[in-house]
Amino acid sequence: MCSWIVEKAQLSGSGKGANGWFELTEANVVYDHPYHAQLDHALCIDFVNPGQGLGARVAVELTVEGALELIKAIEMALDRGRHLHPDVATPRVEMLALK
Repeated sequence: MCSWIVEKAQLSGSGKGANGWFELTEANVVYDHPYHAQLDHALCIDFVNPGQGLGARVAVELTVEGALELIKAIEMALDRGRHLHPDVATPRVEMLALK
């Protein structure tokens, strides 16, 4: 059964696709059946720039465990960066999945 769980995030960054680097403007986060990974369900993230067409896309498919590890790693890296560079405004994000 398809979950059709989709969350969207507006963001600013860069991604590297088949044609080189491009500006990222959105991330689509989906929990459903993956396209490529041999999993029943996965967390799929598409980093995209719709204004640049279908080629401006970086896709990943993660196991649930891998996605949770990635969340922890991102939060730890941001915490470490906040301590090393307190002058840079980085809001504290409480990750409900880790509690």
